[in-house]
Amino acid sequence: MDQGLKEFYFFSDFLNRRVDNASRQRVGKITDLVAERTEPYPMIIGMMIRTRGRQMYLPWEKIIQIEPQLTLSEEELLDLKTSLPEKDTILLKESVMDKQIVDTFGAKVVRVNDLHFLRVDSRLRLVHVDVGFRGLMRRVGWEKVVDQALRWFFSYVLPNQFISWKYVQLLSGSDLLQLSVSQKKLSHLHPADLADIIEDLSGRERSAIFHALDAETAAEALEEIDPKIQKALIETISVEKASDIVEEMSPSDAADLLADLPEERAEEILEGMEQEKAEDLRELLVHPDETAGALMTTAYLSLPPGVTVETAIARLRAEAPNLDIMDYIFIVDGEENLQGVVSIRDLLTAHSHQTLSEIQPTRVVSVKLDEDQNEVVEAFAKYGFRALPVVDEEGHLKGVIGFRSVLDVLAPEAG
Repeated sequence: MDQGLKEFYFFSDFLNRRVDNASRQRVGKITDLVAERTEPYPMIIGMMIRTRGRQMYLPWEKIIQIEPQLTLSEEELLDLKTSLPEKDTILLKESVMDKQIVDTFGAKVVRVNDLHFLRVDSRLRLVHVDVGFRGLMRRVGWEKVVDQALRWFFSYVLPNQFISWKYVQLLSGSDLLQLSVSQKKLSHLHPADLADIIEDLSGRERSAIFHALDAETAAEALEEIDPKIQKALIETISVEKASDIVEEMSPSDAADLLADLPEERAEEILEGMEQEKAEDLRELLVHPDETAGALMTTAYLSLPPGVTVETAIARLRAEAPNLDIMDYIFIVDGEENLQGVVSIRDLLTAHSHQTLSEIQPTRVVSVKLDEDQNEVVEAFAKYGFRALPVVDEEGHLKGVIGFRSVLDVLAPEAG
């Protein structure tokens, strides 16, 4: 069957192509290609052809030849079925062509203009999607004309714009429901890139992609997403999953999100969380907007003054995955009164046997819970710190404001 088979093909080489029998009589035309989801590149296992007014499935092995003319025998024509094989298959025209996809390598949403196949033995493998102008011109039959015109008038060669299939995440049909595929490809993206992609999608596509993410990846992306879209996404999922996602978020970001939700929905999410984390968030939610308390996080490391540098470093290493503030360790006494602040730089340059009280600066800069956010910004600008502790009227440490939260005040869209 592979006699005359070329090394490369495009989907446009097959779509609407005539299918003949062995007597060179037309029996139908190709309406789609059927691929089996094999890693990393799907294999073409058959075609859908329109014959005698019906859509029929033609297995790849039933084809006598593809070049120069796609041909099958009369006997094989009689054996055609309307149903697809019981495999994990995808109809390429229906699910991929002209559809939006996520390019997980370039971290962007693009539209597919054509598909690129490579011959492997006597089979074709889907290796690239074509998202460029050349692919579009090829589809409409203008590729050669446009290519010649650009070469003649501008000495310009129209490039191919291929994306490897292994970096493609589909956004159509049942593919959105395939958790393992979505999670594996999308979880490799930087949270900010994933957030940009989600924001670029339609409401339905956003929701489906978000549903496919694991709690940790969803939480990281949610922290980067526009607050209005955050709210819409969290309202589309179950309370149980919402609780899992909010638990993984930074406390300050999680509190901001819950504050935007209806009170009943927010309380349901809190009730589904671990008690300690829920209580931390409830404490953050009581602070009025535009105050230091509304900016702070409770995910920081505080230690007694008598702890040695060696022990402090070990604690920091152990708790690092759960911390929002990694630049400083905050020194508190038994009643949580703020005693001092030690930077990681000071910690790493001190002797391992020294205590935190021995290496802490003499002056401690902090802000009050009810302090206006603009005053907080001024404090950051004045002292150049990457984080500032927040205390109540009695000097108890209640939280820490990170520099990123200040950026959110200065430029919400940039933050």
